[in-house]
Amino acid sequence: MITERERQILRWIEDNPLISQQELAARAGIARSSVAVHISNLMKKGFIQGKGYLLQKNPYIVVVGGANMDISGRPDAPLVAQDSNPGKVRLSPGGVARNIAHNLALLGEDVKLITAFGDDSHANQLAEGCRRLGIDVNDTLTVPGGTTSTYLFIADHTGEMQLAINEMDIYEELTPRFFESKMDLINRASLCIMDTNLPEESLRFLAENCRCPLFADTVSTVKAKKLAGLFYRIHTIKPNLLEAQLLTGVEIRDEDSLRRAARRFLDMGVEQVFLSLGARGVFCADRHEQFHLPAYPSHMVNSTGAGDSFMAALAWSWRQGFSMRDCAKAGLAAAGICIESAETISPRISAESILAITGAPSPVPAE
Repeated sequence: MITERERQILRWIEDNPLISQQELAARAGIARSSVAVHISNLMKKGFIQGKGYLLQKNPYIVVVGGANMDISGRPDAPLVAQDSNPGKVRLSPGGVARNIAHNLALLGEDVKLITAFGDDSHANQLAEGCRRLGIDVNDTLTVPGGTTSTYLFIADHTGEMQLAINEMDIYEELTPRFFESKMDLINRASLCIMDTNLPEESLRFLAENCRCPLFADTVSTVKAKKLAGLFYRIHTIKPNLLEAQLLTGVEIRDEDSLRRAARRFLDMGVEQVFLSLGARGVFCADRHEQFHLPAYPSHMVNSTGAGDSFMAALAWSWRQGFSMRDCAKAGLAAAGICIESAETISPRISAESILAITGAPSPVPAE
C-alpha cells in the first residue's frame, strides 16, 4: 500500500520529474534522508523506476460491482401501506458500483467499470449511458440471454427509502475465473473500489490478488458479511452503524463503543475506517487518530445514492493526496449535494462544488 506521504511525494514528482530530493525534503518539511527512504519505497512498489524518476502512471480508478436499472416510487403524501399511493415513478440507471463510477466521472476521474450486463434493452441503456459519461465499460461481462440487474424501491413522501426488492442473479456470473483475465488492468489502477454485490468467492479473489489500494463498499447488512476475513487486504471501508456492528461484533450504543468498533476494524487490518452516522455525519479512524465530523447543512429531497457519492468523493480526494479529515469532509460535502437532488446522482457533483463547501484541503502533516 502507498502511504499518504508517498502519495504526496509522488504527486510532486509527477509535476516535476527533475525535482531534487533536497527540494522534496524542503516541501515536505522532512529530512533528505527520509525522502530517500520514501523514494526507495516508491521504487519497490513500482510507482517510479530508476534515478530519473521515470513514472509508472496509474491514472485511472477501477470500480467493480453492481450496475442495474432502478425503478423508484415516491408518494405525494405520507405513504399508506397496503394501498395504491399517487406519486411519481422514475426509471434511471443505478447500482452501487455504477453510481460510484458516475460520481467519479463527474469529479473528473478516468474510470473503468467492471460489472455484468444481461442481453436486453436495460443493458444497452446502461452501457450507452456510461459511455456518454466517459466511463469505460469495455471490460464488463455481457451474459447471453441474461437479465440485467433491476432494483425496485419505494420511498416515503420525504424521500427516505422504505422498501426495496432487487433481482441481481446476474452477478453470480462475475466469477474468480472471469476476474483472472482482469487483474492486470486492475493492478495498474491507482485504486480499486469493490462492492459486495459480487459473489463471496470473487470478493476473496479480488482481495487476495489486488495489488493496488482496495476500497470496499459494504452495500447492506446482508451483503456486508461477505467481507469477513478479508479486512487485512482492505485499505478503506465505509460501513453504516448496523454493518459495523455486524462486522466487528461490537454493539454500538455510545461514543466509547463507536471507538471500539472502529478500533476493531483497524485491528483486523483495515487502514482507514469511515463509519457513516447518517444525518449525524461520519466517524473516522486510522492508526493515528479518531474523530467525528458532523454532516454539512442540507435540505433532503432524496437520500438514495448519498453513500455512493460519499465513497466516490472519498476515493477522489484520497487520490489527490488529501488527509483523512479532508477526505471525510469531501465525502460529507458530496453526500450533502446528492441528497438535495431528486436524482440518485446529482448533476451538481464536481470537484469545484465540493471544495466550495469544504474549503481548500489542509497540508499533509510532516512526518
